[in-house]
Amino acid sequence: HTQAAAGVAGVIKMVEALRHGTLPRSLHIDAPSSKVEWGEGAVELLTEARPWPQQADRPRRAGISSFGVSGTNAHVVLEQAPTAPDVLTEPRASAALPVTVLPLSAAGAEPLREQARRLAEHLVAHAEITPADAAYSAATGRATLANRAVVLADDREPLIARLTALAEGRRDADVTVGEAGSGRPPVFVFPGQGSQWAGMGAELLEMAPVFRAKAEERARALAPHLDWSVLDVLRGAPDAPPIDRADVVQPALFTMMISLAALWEAHGVRPAAVVG
Repeated sequence: HTQAAAGVAGVIKMVEALRHGTLPRSLHIDAPSSKVEWGEGAVELLTEARPWPQQADRPRRAGISSFGVSGTNAHVVLEQAPTAPDVLTEPRASAALPVTVLPLSAAGAEPLREQARRLAEHLVAHAEITPADAAYSAATGRATLANRAVVLADDREPLIARLTALAEGRRDADVTVGEAGSGRPPVFVFPGQGSQWAGMGAELLEMAPVFRAKAEERARALAPHLDWSVLDVLRGAPDAPPIDRADVVQPALFTMMISLAALWEAHGVRPAAVVG
């Protein structure tokens, strides 16, 4: 008996079923139990896989039971995961960033330098890999460990050069190295009036689709209550009202901060608390 692992195979099976939208067939059932009146209810054993219907008003759900040899019974309900926001929801040319932020982490200073060396060599050998692709893989494809570095670059050659500098232990103004703190989760602080400036959202509205989508959503919600455009203020449009007006800065800052929070969340940064 699998003891503590009882039910794990069922969890793995149903996670994949939820992911692919397929109801898998019931295995090893040559003769269904005669103690169940199969024709009188809505429950049936599947003799072959079939598509799992998707209802518009609710996600797919599945139940998995685990019966331990000691008599311990457990039941887990799995629910279809929500669709994650796509950071790059438009063609890359319309969402190009002026600089790429590439994070690295390792279990020690020497392994961190070795990781930088291997990545630099990999980029040299594969000219088709863009800085954005390398940064995405580094940010989402590896565990986050204590020794960390962040490399900034606007093109492949500077990225390779700075990774090489990190690998060789040389200082570079665009490479930051440090150790993680206590592991406490981040807190978002929404600033009050005074932190604004004209056109403070212009670049993000142009280059960050997630930020723009959230800002447009907030602007639509605020539109019935304003006689001016929040988006014009964030862009610094010539005909936008002055940003130092109290009735302008508050909605503008609110929209800016909510949209920034959505952008951070799209990158996987979720706060433990929000203040301000």
